[in-house]
Amino acid sequence: MSSQVVHALYDDDDVLLKAVKEVRAEKHHIEEVYTPFPVHGLDHAMGLAETRIAIMAFIYGIIGFSVAVTMINFIMIVDWPQNIGGKPSFSFLENLPAFIPVMFEMTVFFAAHLMVITFYLRSRLWPFKEAENPNPLTTDDKFLMEVAVGKDVDALKELLQKTGAIEVSLHEK
Repeated sequence: MSSQVVHALYDDDDVLLKAVKEVRAEKHHIEEVYTPFPVHGLDHAMGLAETRIAIMAFIYGIIGFSVAVTMINFIMIVDWPQNIGGKPSFSFLENLPAFIPVMFEMTVFFAAHLMVITFYLRSRLWPFKEAENPNPLTTDDKFLMEVAVGKDVDALKELLQKTGAIEVSLHEK
């Protein structure tokens, strides 16, 4: 048995946002909303949970900072201490002001690159992956709301038409 969904196509992001709120108020489950650009407040209107990606960015920054401190200490103090410009090379703390730019850059480098990798893995975006977009118009200027079919399909279609959808259609998922 395949599940069915109703696709409602909208041509305005404000109408879509209002429609999402109305559909959720009627206790229908919105599977997904496809938009050509981010719509402010849509995640809150859909009832999506807060993201924990900022916590991961902080952890990745800490990893980058730790790698930078370990790398600088090993290279500049332990392995090959050099007298550069008359500065002593005997302790990490004596040279700390010279190391701050490198530590900052490594922190940003690790946080940025690992965040991109985390985003791609979390979004399931692999190289050569086929697009999962059900309607190509949503990459141009239209908005599509995908609602799971409950008991009464006709009532759901009528509700979506009432919310301002320009096109409502039933699809197999």
